[in-house]
Amino acid sequence: MSLETDGAAIDLHEAIAFIWREAEMLDRCAYAPWLALWSAAGRYVIPIDRGTTDYAGTLNVAYDDQAMREARVKRLKSGFSMSSAPPARTVRTVSRFVETAAEAGAIELDAAMLLVEYKYETTRLLAADLNYRIVRANGGLALDRKVIRLINSDDALHGIGYLL
Repeated sequence: MSLETDGAAIDLHEAIAFIWREAEMLDRCAYAPWLALWSAAGRYVIPIDRGTTDYAGTLNVAYDDQAMREARVKRLKSGFSMSSAPPARTVRTVSRFVETAAEAGAIELDAAMLLVEYKYETTRLLAADLNYRIVRANGGLALDRKVIRLINSDDALHGIGYLL
């Protein structure tokens, strides 16, 4: 997949601040601003097989392009989905950042996420390894790929009614 960037390098600290801002948006259910964070060709992926890199050729919990991200947000905001009404309260902690690749106008990072969910008087903890590809385009940063490898991805996943 080809993406044109403006070529300016992305500093690790700038990328981390961007990821923390994304986590804050998701915890606040600020889905419209979250959608605006993405490049047009960006992919939001939650693979079932933690070891796969062939997301298009394997089964995934989510493999969303722009249209699917928008449809997912529309469903979450509709209130008609059993898993989204009422919305869960979440708190994400994203840490353990490791830069894995960099090129002009792009950076790839691995990170860890702990997500605490509260809904129906029950608290649940989810953990995941994350992989981000962030690009610089139009003078700002954009998510070009976010891969969420849940530690229990091959187990039964109970009604995740929010974006990871």
